[in-house]
Amino acid sequence: MAMVDSQYYLPNDIGIAALDCCEAFRLLSPRERMYAHHLSRAAWYGGLAVLLQTSPESANIFVLLQRIFRKQTPAQLEQVATAVGLSSEEYLAFLVYAAGLYANMGNYKSFGDTKFIPNLPKDKLKALVWASQAFQDQPGEMEALWNSCSCPLYSLEDRQKQLGLGDKGITTYFSGNCGLEDAELAQKFLDSQNLSAYNTRLFKRENGGKACYEVRLASAVQKESDSHCGNFNFEEKEFTVKRGDYAPLMEKVSYYVQQAQAHAANDNQKKMLEEYRRSFTFGSIEAHKEGSRYWIKDKGPIVESYIGFIESYRDPFGSRGEFEGFVAVVNKAMSERFAKLVSSAEILLPELPWPRDFEKDIFLKPDFTSLDVLTFAGSGIPAGINIPNYDDIRQSEGFKNVSLGNVLAVAYATQKDKLTFLEEEDKDVYIKWKGPSFEVQVGLHELLGHGSGKLFVQDDKGKFNFDQSKVINPETGEQVSSWYRGSETWDSKFSTIASSYEECRAECVGLYLCLNQQVLSIFGHEGQDAEDVVYINWLNMVRAGLLGLEFYTPESKSWRQAHMQARFVILRVLLEAGEGLVGLEEMTGQDGRPDARITLDRSKIHTVGKNAIHRFLCKLQVFKSTADVEGGRALYDSYSAVSDGGSHNFLRLRETVLLRKEARKMFVQANTRINGDSVELVEYEGSAAGLIRSFIERFQEDAEQLEADLLELNKRDAPCWCC
Repeated sequence: MAMVDSQYYLPNDIGIAALDCCEAFRLLSPRERMYAHHLSRAAWYGGLAVLLQTSPESANIFVLLQRIFRKQTPAQLEQVATAVGLSSEEYLAFLVYAAGLYANMGNYKSFGDTKFIPNLPKDKLKALVWASQAFQDQPGEMEALWNSCSCPLYSLEDRQKQLGLGDKGITTYFSGNCGLEDAELAQKFLDSQNLSAYNTRLFKRENGGKACYEVRLASAVQKESDSHCGNFNFEEKEFTVKRGDYAPLMEKVSYYVQQAQAHAANDNQKKMLEEYRRSFTFGSIEAHKEGSRYWIKDKGPIVESYIGFIESYRDPFGSRGEFEGFVAVVNKAMSERFAKLVSSAEILLPELPWPRDFEKDIFLKPDFTSLDVLTFAGSGIPAGINIPNYDDIRQSEGFKNVSLGNVLAVAYATQKDKLTFLEEEDKDVYIKWKGPSFEVQVGLHELLGHGSGKLFVQDDKGKFNFDQSKVINPETGEQVSSWYRGSETWDSKFSTIASSYEECRAECVGLYLCLNQQVLSIFGHEGQDAEDVVYINWLNMVRAGLLGLEFYTPESKSWRQAHMQARFVILRVLLEAGEGLVGLEEMTGQDGRPDARITLDRSKIHTVGKNAIHRFLCKLQVFKSTADVEGGRALYDSYSAVSDGGSHNFLRLRETVLLRKEARKMFVQANTRINGDSVELVEYEGSAAGLIRSFIERFQEDAEQLEADLLELNKRDAPCWCC
């Protein structure tokens, strides 16, 4: 088999690290451990919904792997692999693929949305499946399972190379016959019904030549019992709203959330979990919002968690949330630094480059804690989070920030020989300060990036949250002339660019405010160390902008990862600033292959750099505040464009980036299990085999029923994915 482009498989030497939470778990009381255990179970079962949110084949591949490894450990299966002719490299490639599917909860990378396939010939993988104990025990079922997923498992047709809508890629948030115009119409319908898109999927069918749409809500129950469900006519189209998407999984989530309630530390946690249970049982985002309100009030818990349909990065339209659930334990030492940053927020916010009218009326001081992750179920694990994502709650009631300390500790450890695109003299200082500088950036990004800025809103009753006769747009010098109306939100208005645009705004806030000496002091950096932290933070950002080209698809002229698009935009802004601030040149590497070097003049960061970010950040905020989609999209799209023209050939640079890319690390997470009256932590080695074992043991007690449920859910929707 001719090997395909390396971006479509995971290399055998991919970094796989165990997330260490042993010490954090040891310090928990028996009650806290029981609370963490039940919430972890809820998160893991809910996380399986991501398989059904990713691709038509993901759930079946998951079941195939579960059945194989439930019967034989990776070590036992290796003997079978050798007997049927697989080399040790090919068998390792299979283990890495399986680990990748578990870690990404599907066969598309969670960071970049690119498909990955096994790095071994299809006939050899088939031979291994046929020789496995699982196949010997159930040949008919295993053959049917293989036949259901083996073609898409290996397919790299253009549309299947990445996630996307219509002819731009694969998505299971929408049936295969949906395009952008269907997504836009559905959003208007949902807005008209005051329904959030977060926990929905959209299915379209023809009925007598007329388009009919089914909006499906994620819930345990399937009966229609209120005005939100039923049949509706909207703009001469028929819409049906139904409950029951992922019903068996949502039933499990509801059950374990209820179990956790008995071990809650306070009334806020109990009420929060009661609302979450209602949300997952009945498919109510309003209940989830209510639960989020109690969650915000639960200040400084020892065991922190959040669960639901949260981030909308992977919906091609930008409105539907992927299921995510985390359980983590507070790291008290680092949390003290973040608490100081929160205390300084009201002094720092006026430093931002937009007028006072464009900032929230009151800064609602959030919880900001550093956590060691025990459980993070979903498609991937971030370094920091700012939630909830409900604009109305964030604007007027508050939010929380978390930095995931044990993720940061292993995710950003860098080896010098793998550091690309930097000058040799920058590499040692980069390695020394990347961790500390990223800690500062994450703190500022989450707290004062996502936590800043006002949205101008006129509610359903006509009331404004700003004085439209007095507020002046600093970009035009005239009165503000646009704003959000009624149920419109940031996501629903800016849709396809909302996620990346907001990440870009938050990253710019981090760059801008890390120049502040008070901020650096909070994180313990003074003098030359502080200057090095600033330098590496900015250098890391411009390097990340170049690395971001990996996540651009030239054929569809689209970006597949919100954060990396944001960083590329910032690179473009800083290159445009000129005056020698940022240098980017193509060259030939020592190995004779194409290479590139990025440089940053540290003496110009506080002047040229700061001025460039000041101007750009003000524009981003003004367009966001005023709901100016046209202006915001024009600005963002212009900086996002990747071409071979101008002073830099970014299309050619993209080829160089792909040539020298390093695969993103995968994490192995612990399990918890009840033993008598206590909860034990079960840890695994940081390897593909360890990651696989963690997933086999995660669903031991009801494995067969769970696998049957996943196959049935997948089978029911299979006809919907054909265009």
